[in-house]
Amino acid sequence: MRAPDENKDRMDGPPGKMRRPHRYRRVPMRLILPNLVTLLALCSGLTAIRMAYEDRWEFAVGAVLFAAILDAVDGRVARMLKGTSRFGAELDSLADFVNFGVTPALMLYLWVLNEAGSLGWIAALVFAISTALRLARFNVALDDPDKPAWTASYFTGVPAPAGALTVLMPLYLSFLGLLPQGPEMAGPVAGYAILIAFLMVSRVPTFSGKRVGTRVRRDYVLPLFVLAVLFVALTASYPFRVLAIGSFLYLASIPIAWRLHQRRLKADLVLKGTDEDDDCADTDLDHLGDRDKHDTG
Repeated sequence: MRAPDENKDRMDGPPGKMRRPHRYRRVPMRLILPNLVTLLALCSGLTAIRMAYEDRWEFAVGAVLFAAILDAVDGRVARMLKGTSRFGAELDSLADFVNFGVTPALMLYLWVLNEAGSLGWIAALVFAISTALRLARFNVALDDPDKPAWTASYFTGVPAPAGALTVLMPLYLSFLGLLPQGPEMAGPVAGYAILIAFLMVSRVPTFSGKRVGTRVRRDYVLPLFVLAVLFVALTASYPFRVLAIGSFLYLASIPIAWRLHQRRLKADLVLKGTDEDDDCADTDLDHLGDRDKHDTG
């Protein structure tokens, strides 16, 4: 009997052209670049934990902010390069849990929650677990083809990056001298962290920025550059002030988002001639097109 040809898998294809084995096939750079951005975000989040242990809070907060910026960039890079992949989506979710769940929880615990004993640790634990639950719900959300197009402007609950930056607002205010820094603040900060955790896993509609920046009018390009440079300069010079104001404005926008969402939902119900108590009022707002970020905070 003739022995099997060991190079058969290499000879498939046009005559005279060797075919690479499956394990040696090259991966296009458009699939690698988004994952590199995600890994940089993960490195930034882990570095924030080190900065917190060393009491270098400005660097710790800056690292979390940088991770949030990279988290917003990697999905856009993947879609722009058509480099979406299942691997990238899973990597992005794991990085988001570390950057926006574990890191802020540990930062708050090292800063003041440890003064509250078990209550402080419970608050940190609840926030981290809520981040994991929020990301899991986001990943398994099914796309509804009958969902109105306007629902793409809303999230269900507070997204992970916004929750991470918002839960640190007591730290910002303390370093600005607007809140006392001491054991007496451990209890209120624990309650605040649990409140943000519940907002993350709630079904409260919040504004989504996924559609922002997809297309910009030509006459707005230069002013946009100026605003971006101004924002970076202000954040670098006054990080706690900028983040405190931004967190406050984001929390203030949640009731506005809920009101606008209810108004649009009622308008759709009227147009469809359905009852307000119909199940469509409980539609999940997370849109699948933005779920698979490499299709990722």
